[in-house]
Amino acid sequence: MEEITVPPQACKYSDWTRPIIVDMTEVALCAEMDPLNFTSKVCANNTVLQNLLANQDNTWLIEHCANYSKDPGRSSNKSVEGGGVTKQCQYSSWITSPPDAALLALCWENDQTNFFLSICPNDGLLLFLSREPWSQWVNKMCTTYTTYTTATTTSNNSNNNTSTTTDPNFCLARNLVKEFNWSCSTIFASACQPCATQNMVLQTVVRCWVDSVRSRMVDLLTPPVARALEQAVSTTVVLLLSLEEVQLTQWHVTETIRPSVLKSVVNYFKLEDNSDNKRVLLQCFGTVLSSLLQTGRNLQNTDEMLLIKAYFNLSLSSLRPVLKEAHNHTIRLILQYYASVKDTLQLPNEYLSTMVSEILQTHLVKDVTLFPELAPMLTKASPAEIQALPSWQNNINVRDKINEILKSMTPDQQQAFGLWYSRALSPSNITRGQQSLIRDTGNLIAYLPFQNFQHLSAAQLLDGLDVLQRNTLTPLKQEFVAQKLISTYRNLTAQDFSRLGSITCLADPADLYVYKGTEAFRVIRESIMNCTRKGLRLPSDLVFNILLNTTELQVPSAVPAERLAEIALLLPSLGVTFLQGLSTNQLLSVLPTLNSIPFSPAQAAVIVDKLSSVNGFIPDRLGELGSLIVGVKTETLLTLTSDKLLSTLVAISQHTQCLCLLDRKGLLLPPQANAIATKLWGFPEVVTWLNDVAPLLGCTPLISVLPRKRLLVNSLSNTSTKPWNTQQAKGIFREVLDTNPNMIKQRFLNLGTLGQGVSCAVLRDRFQANPSLSSVRSILALLRQQPGLLHTSLKNCIIEVLYHFEFFFELLEDLGVEIALSMPVSAIKRFSTDMMNSLRRMIKAGPHHFLLLSRTKQLLLVDKMVQRLDMYTGVFTEEEFRSLGIMAPFVVDEVFIQVDRRFFIQNLDFLHGLCYSSTKMEIVARILQEPAAFGPVQNWDQTTLSQVDRFLFFLPKDQLQQISLALMTVERIEKLFMSHHRWERGDVGMLCSDETERKTIFERQQFVLQFFLGFLKLNSQSLTPVVPTCEILHTTAPSVWLSSSLTSMSSSAFSNCLELMGHDPFLASYQRTEVLRRVKQIYGPVSSFSQAVISQLGVIATQLSLDELNAIRLTERRSIAALGTVSDWNSRQLATLFSTVLNSTKQNPSQLDSSTLVAMGYIVCGAKATEMRSFNPIELSKAVLRLGRLRLSCSEEQLQALVELLTHSLAFGLMSSWGTDVFIEIGVLAVGIPDMAMSALVKEQIEGIAPLAISMMPQEKFAVVFSPEKIVMFSYEQAVAVTDNQRSVLSDLQKTALAMVLTPWDDKPVDFRGRSLGLALSHSPLCLLSGLLMLLTVLLCPDT
Repeated sequence: MEEITVPPQACKYSDWTRPIIVDMTEVALCAEMDPLNFTSKVCANNTVLQNLLANQDNTWLIEHCANYSKDPGRSSNKSVEGGGVTKQCQYSSWITSPPDAALLALCWENDQTNFFLSICPNDGLLLFLSREPWSQWVNKMCTTYTTYTTATTTSNNSNNNTSTTTDPNFCLARNLVKEFNWSCSTIFASACQPCATQNMVLQTVVRCWVDSVRSRMVDLLTPPVARALEQAVSTTVVLLLSLEEVQLTQWHVTETIRPSVLKSVVNYFKLEDNSDNKRVLLQCFGTVLSSLLQTGRNLQNTDEMLLIKAYFNLSLSSLRPVLKEAHNHTIRLILQYYASVKDTLQLPNEYLSTMVSEILQTHLVKDVTLFPELAPMLTKASPAEIQALPSWQNNINVRDKINEILKSMTPDQQQAFGLWYSRALSPSNITRGQQSLIRDTGNLIAYLPFQNFQHLSAAQLLDGLDVLQRNTLTPLKQEFVAQKLISTYRNLTAQDFSRLGSITCLADPADLYVYKGTEAFRVIRESIMNCTRKGLRLPSDLVFNILLNTTELQVPSAVPAERLAEIALLLPSLGVTFLQGLSTNQLLSVLPTLNSIPFSPAQAAVIVDKLSSVNGFIPDRLGELGSLIVGVKTETLLTLTSDKLLSTLVAISQHTQCLCLLDRKGLLLPPQANAIATKLWGFPEVVTWLNDVAPLLGCTPLISVLPRKRLLVNSLSNTSTKPWNTQQAKGIFREVLDTNPNMIKQRFLNLGTLGQGVSCAVLRDRFQANPSLSSVRSILALLRQQPGLLHTSLKNCIIEVLYHFEFFFELLEDLGVEIALSMPVSAIKRFSTDMMNSLRRMIKAGPHHFLLLSRTKQLLLVDKMVQRLDMYTGVFTEEEFRSLGIMAPFVVDEVFIQVDRRFFIQNLDFLHGLCYSSTKMEIVARILQEPAAFGPVQNWDQTTLSQVDRFLFFLPKDQLQQISLALMTVERIEKLFMSHHRWERGDVGMLCSDETERKTIFERQQFVLQFFLGFLKLNSQSLTPVVPTCEILHTTAPSVWLSSSLTSMSSSAFSNCLELMGHDPFLASYQRTEVLRRVKQIYGPVSSFSQAVISQLGVIATQLSLDELNAIRLTERRSIAALGTVSDWNSRQLATLFSTVLNSTKQNPSQLDSSTLVAMGYIVCGAKATEMRSFNPIELSKAVLRLGRLRLSCSEEQLQALVELLTHSLAFGLMSSWGTDVFIEIGVLAVGIPDMAMSALVKEQIEGIAPLAISMMPQEKFAVVFSPEKIVMFSYEQAVAVTDNQRSVLSDLQKTALAMVLTPWDDKPVDFRGRSLGLALSHSPLCLLSGLLMLLTVLLCPDT
């Protein structure tokens, strides 16, 4: 074991050789933290030991040094080993074998009578002891003893001539106490020994006097006299303390009064109500209070614990200054106390973070011995504070403690520890390090920056693999380990690959293929399979050659069921042709495994069609399908009874709660969801099935719910717990308000999930009925717990009402991030620094709502935040960047370009997950090529590409061409694509980019693939095209390949990827044409296309001629839906398709049900206005939830025909009765509202118009129907949706009204005449309307 290096300020062994008083705390900590040095430099050093024993608190050293004696050869009379005092204190032998300091102190402490009687009369021994500095005190003691005994004997002889001996019961201290008539509990044992010194006697008398005075003062004296005497006693004690401090240390006055003072302090903290007074006491007298606490190692005294507990009752604002003044000993006791009660002590994270921060900055830098106690609390330290730790990397104790706690740290904290440790482990140190470097260092090495980590050798990695595996390596480090090890060692064993585990999946496929035919290859296959089970996307070549390229898969019907179950996750990769080759029995045997695999709709349909041939499978076993339900025909679902539908719904809900998502893909297709929901809600009993139908409520039409609202209100306690959408909640709430208005007043907080449906008028009444802070917070808590996003009108209402409350700015955290972000920038810019920090933390913790904002709002908000937090100038530091989280890339370009380059390069993994606009992409591309980063792209290597990752697509094309061709292999290109796809499908990617930015990235991706695969060479036409596999189309995208490459695929591979091609939105028209030609070659003329083939065509079908569209058979809703989701049709194609649907289904327009209308989607606009008017209004009402969210290309006349149907008495009724809920439901169909009716809309109705509907409105209609008074009722989202064309035909007054809505967010002066007047108005709609009316008066009545 190595010696522990302790800083000099902690254990000053050299100072202890001088006769000074050393604090027992320091002695005890050195004995504990530095045992080897302590034993050799204290226990074995008589001078040091004797000096320490001069402090009576250090008598524990006698036993301690005895236990740590390392020299068994020493004679018994020189050791301090166990045994009786009489046995060890052999005074007669000391003249020939003198004692050491420890033995001398032992005998003095425990055998004083014999000590004096044996030593003091022995002049020879005294002479010897007086020569040694550590024993000179004995001579002084003997002189005192002789003087005292002589005086006592003389006195006794004068009073008793018959006796010449001392009275054995005589005790001066006791006699003095009796003479003074004091009554106290003082123990006289030490003071009444024959050898007692004058100091001992005086100490005992003083203690007794203090006790006696205290009791008399309390019991006998009047309060004024008692106070005066108490002051006199206090003055006396202060005098004694002063004497003790300068010379009389042996009196131990401090120790005598310590318990009393401590109890008084504790009582003060118990009784004092003023928290500021407590803070002052702790802050200003921290060192004094520390001296009251025992210097022992265990905090056991109750009073001491209560005093330490006072530090945890401080306010957050007081905590830092108080801790700053505390003594290190007190800090240690605070940490020990927290460790013992942390499971029961409820403290906010911010409190603990502040405590840790102050201890790190003030105390730990002075005393490393605090680190073991502080280490468990470092989970509350910020990454910046961790990086700022002192340079203790070589302190083994510190390093071991960090290795212990790393598992409990966040990734950012782990990375911070890695950065801190890298300061002592440079790349050169790593390359020169021993093979055992990783094992010797421990967990810390796994979190080194990659710039350091990449210098580890293969030998070091293999030796320390177990250490790396028990930590969380970034994907980049995993890839480095895999490729470094497997490319270096060509003879790895099966055991080696077992140790590598999932890291094997990141190796270069070519390095793995060399193990084919060996036992190690079996382990490799298992590892690759496990990676696919975990959802890891791997290069297509790796999956094919290791998992799929086997003879047993050549004949699907011959694959054993056990093997099918093993490769179940790979079946989607094998495609529809493989699934078509499986038998029904094979599928039945592995159904329990298949029902959780994410098959595409076309693949699921193949499986379901085969299973449907089994007698009784439908409807009895539909619930077993799980995720395969997507392959069930809508027509089949419509034939099921309510019982079967319910049981099926319950069964498949166990596999996923995302059965129906309007904004993105759910488990069920829109026609399926509509069919199930409308059928079940057709039964009155549905109100008793709410638990079962809850997963489908998001896709349940409003028209289906409204007839049941009375029954729903009757069971409100159950209804109020279900995940309704906004329009459903508004409809049910209105029924509650109409039937039981008192319930709203008395039990508003019981509305539960219906809270999102409350009207602004009711909400304003509730706020004003009880405008207390607690009441407002209760209502806001209800609104924060809603199942979905709150409607814009409700959020605006909350802000408008509460903005006038005095405590509005105290409500920030109660509002929650969603409502808070609806505040205009004119309000946000008034935030204090603390409030802005609170908002920053809220957004960082819940970035989803920030990403939902418009780009303008995002930029304005972040700009105001950066200004308030003073981040606008200087380097954009790591701390600032991380503090903003998802908002960091939304700072202005001038700030972003100043980002700390060291932070940027060391944190690319973190940066890859953020959202970047086009300008930020350009800045990132420039930074990557700076000398401080990776330099010019022509100098990049494989490791650089691994670090750059998806940022490579940010580079302009001219710079992409300079990358070495040898580096950009197919595997590398695939990895880049997979990385970007992974980000796109994540929470950030789905909400980040606009259409322009997505198009830019696609063009870069297409260029990368085509350039580096040789497609763009001058003579590329003469080259044999590179033919992709279906697997590589999944990892890249069909649209990035040449159409000739796609059409050169084998029939099987092409068929397997047809559905993928049909759903590629970037597939160009020329590519679609070539692909369609290949489809006809495989499947024959369009008239012979099966429903399964049609359902896969998607955008490819847009290249069909009108005659072909007439000939195609659209008999099933799944084939109709495949074409109905395509938005690229022209008007002639749409008309042809609509006729084809009617002809194929043998229906007229009036017979179309809601699921068919939902399936038709964009095709609905192919119907003539006259045909639309014959639609069933009820069925249309059930379909508008889906249709209203599509950017339909219908004419204004067509949309008006649809709106007329919605006003039918069996639909939504008269338009004048429509509320916000109906307008939300119908979406873009609101464009069809006639001009007169649109002009008459009230505020509540206007609030429900979708921004998409605003943007689709013909410009002339927009200018006519929306007067300035109506425009000021717009929300910001509606106003910003107004197009340039619409704006161009507005009058000056209309433009001004629009500007007044936009101004509170745009934060710029309103231009009343198209020019700035330097006036910025409030965000309040009332103020906006008042301002507009004033303007109208001035302009229209100039003479008034």
